[in-house]
Amino acid sequence: MEYLEINKDAWNKRTRVHVDSKFYDVEGFLNGKCSLNPIELEQVGCVSGKELLHLQCHFGQDTLSWARRGAKVTGVDLSSQAITQAQKLSEELNLNAEFICDDIYHFGEVNEKKFDIVFTSYGVLCWLPDLDLWAQTIAKSLKQGGQFNLVEFHAFHDVLSGYSYFKKETPDIESEGTYTENCSGEESTVITWPHSLSEIINALIGAGISIESLQEYPYSPYNCFEGLQHVDGKGYVAQHKGQQIPLVYSITGRKGKKGLVKKEGS
Repeated sequence: MEYLEINKDAWNKRTRVHVDSKFYDVEGFLNGKCSLNPIELEQVGCVSGKELLHLQCHFGQDTLSWARRGAKVTGVDLSSQAITQAQKLSEELNLNAEFICDDIYHFGEVNEKKFDIVFTSYGVLCWLPDLDLWAQTIAKSLKQGGQFNLVEFHAFHDVLSGYSYFKKETPDIESEGTYTENCSGEESTVITWPHSLSEIINALIGAGISIESLQEYPYSPYNCFEGLQHVDGKGYVAQHKGQQIPLVYSITGRKGKKGLVKKEGS
């Protein structure tokens, strides 16, 4: 099963839809709007003068938002359409950014550059069958003492939607549209894998990334799931039997330094 080609085709189609969507608001971005959310801005911190690698960068808005904040950025994505659009945005904004079209496993094999920060966010891990290889790519790409930041949608919501929480031998293969308001019913085949928090954290630890913090959030900055309710100052929330559920989590780690897992509120 050539999952890379299937998912690349899906994301090429999605990119053509996304660049014209209100969800991504390319016009607003070109006029100075930052695409980054408070969660990642707080977790990553100051990036001025630092080399930042953005894995699974889509068409580069977050990557270029980090560049606007002073980072020297490199974005990697599987979709050729996304990378073409990212390069176009970079040229229009006259920002110094490099974009590479590659799957991150192959990128991890050939990349020899070291970065101060590796960043990835929102809907990235489900497209990867092997988190050990993913974590090794991160560790290999970081300088000694370099920082890793993941901000991701919480699997708790997926479980309530009928998906597995734990790793499976076979992936989920579905035909689905995209999450923007202008998807117009077009569907693509996609192949995804579930990953538990323990699998993610253990993959990072096994690759030599010390976990400094794990935070969980009962809200999402994006209205990209069914049944979410908007809350001023927070974003979008969901409830199950009257209780808020976690929708997003973040992990901060560092290469080559010992750390402890710090849960929210500790």
